[in-house]
Amino acid sequence: MNNFEEAILYLEDLNKFGWKPGLERIEKLLEALDNPEKTFKSIHIGGTNGKGSVTVTISKVLEDQGYKVGKFISPEIYNVRERIQINSQWIPEDKLIKILSEISIIITEMKAGGYEEPTNFEVWTAMCFKYFSDEKIDFGVIEVGLGGEIDSTNVIDPLLSIITNVSIDHKDYLGETETEIAKVKSGIIKKGRPVITGSTNQDVLKVIETKTKITGSSIYRYGIEFDGLEKKFNECLSNFIFQNKDYELEVDYSLVGHHQIINGSVALEAIYVLKKIGFDLDIKKAVVSLAKVEWAGRLEMIYYKGKRILLDAAHNLEGAKNLALALTDIYNYRKLVLMVGILADKERQKMIDYLGPFGDKVIVTKPNSPRADDFKKVGEYFKEYSKEIYIIEDVKEAMEKGISLLEENDILCITGSIYMLQEIRGLF
Repeated sequence: MNNFEEAILYLEDLNKFGWKPGLERIEKLLEALDNPEKTFKSIHIGGTNGKGSVTVTISKVLEDQGYKVGKFISPEIYNVRERIQINSQWIPEDKLIKILSEISIIITEMKAGGYEEPTNFEVWTAMCFKYFSDEKIDFGVIEVGLGGEIDSTNVIDPLLSIITNVSIDHKDYLGETETEIAKVKSGIIKKGRPVITGSTNQDVLKVIETKTKITGSSIYRYGIEFDGLEKKFNECLSNFIFQNKDYELEVDYSLVGHHQIINGSVALEAIYVLKKIGFDLDIKKAVVSLAKVEWAGRLEMIYYKGKRILLDAAHNLEGAKNLALALTDIYNYRKLVLMVGILADKERQKMIDYLGPFGDKVIVTKPNSPRADDFKKVGEYFKEYSKEIYIIEDVKEAMEKGISLLEENDILCITGSIYMLQEIRGLF
């Protein structure tokens, strides 16, 4: 593998395998790499929504307190190298090429031995663990890719597991109901390891609690063992009181939204639990770090040529609910121009039922994904709510149209697929 472009083409070619359940491929691959995942301490973060926010927040706190922290997130917003980071620095191109070259040789040997070829995400997971091991990190903060139990990241034995929440998404893979999905996501709970959850859904909690009894794990639940009491919001922060049995602290969190108060509280409780099990951590310093967290495309306000553009990756029904609540309670505007691109395998109609009432003018566009087929149908769903609807396939043209429609004190809200947000963020 001679250059970065060649490496990316190799990874993209692995996409043809899609998502495949099972840990056999990743376990074989990691065994050939001398099991790098066993060489560092890890924190495992799953959930339907919010797992990325919690991942970047915990990572920021640990970095600020002097630890060398690896972070694994997906999908990326800016560049594929963003998926694997140490102390917020993307994996260098030369390191990625070197590790992927080694892995590609192993894959060739696996195939020759009759083993199934690993998927794209499994290779990213292996690259992440190898890089973290080589660089001798203190902590790896690992975001689940899809589900939990049979996700390729579930080969680690973490210090603690986090399940942010559970709602309906990826039904083809995870189950038709929240309880079915919760069982899959609870697969990241390990024997004797603490569990933190932001879920307040009683059916989901029963599933998680049942699993903790089986594994002998202590559990910390939002609204029971810890809480986040809302105070106020502005366009750039959420202000709340974090509470548990030992602390009551006022927090300014740089991620905006009612849902982010839960995510911020979950992250702080994780730091608290790490401190309880023996790590040198300062909870009051952790609060200061929350004001400095960066996470693009999550109720992110951009001020562009005197105009306000709100980017939010509300890519499923729960995300649409959270965005609708934020548009109701947090933002002040004269009119809202809504630019939307939603993948076909999402609950489009139900999402539009939440977002439709806010769109004074609506632009429907096509995310850069093979799952975006029949994108124009989204425009049909909006007809009940708006008389001014534009169908513009090209994302850049759609954004330019949205900006042109803005008048004083209006907001352009761009939302839906993360793939669309990738393209939009790149344009800015």
